Amino acid sequence: MADNTHKHGEMEIRDQEATFNGFVKFLTNSIIACLVVVVILAVFFQ
Repeated sequence: MADNTHKHGEMEIRDQEATFNGFVKFLTNSIIACLVVVVILAVFFQ
């Protein structure tokens, strides 16, 4: 049989949290950059 020794809440998730936080920062910066480009295009190319 399988050995069920995992206990909820004991897994180390520091690396996963750091990766997720990096992804969220990248996504936020990308959205801001896209919005800036759209605003620049709207202002200069009316």
